[in-house]
Amino acid sequence: MILTGFPRIAVDPAVCGGRPTLAGTRMRVTDVLEMLAGGATAAQIAADFPYISEDDVRAVLAYAAGLADHPVVLAAE
Repeated sequence: MILTGFPRIAVDPAVCGGRPTLAGTRMRVTDVLEMLAGGATAAQIAADFPYISEDDVRAVLAYAAGLADHPVVLAAE
């Protein structure tokens, strides 16, 4: 299933245990984020994995930003 608002991100219980992936691939969103966190550029990732594009990498970042955009509630001390 393609996620609403994120046409390049898909979730399918039969693919990667239902973890979000780039649509049409088995490349998990977390795989791309870990590569970026490790210092890889979008161009390097696209070159290493020719079945994804730099636009796919940017879509992963947009999806992650959307997930992180929520208030954090802390318990009172």
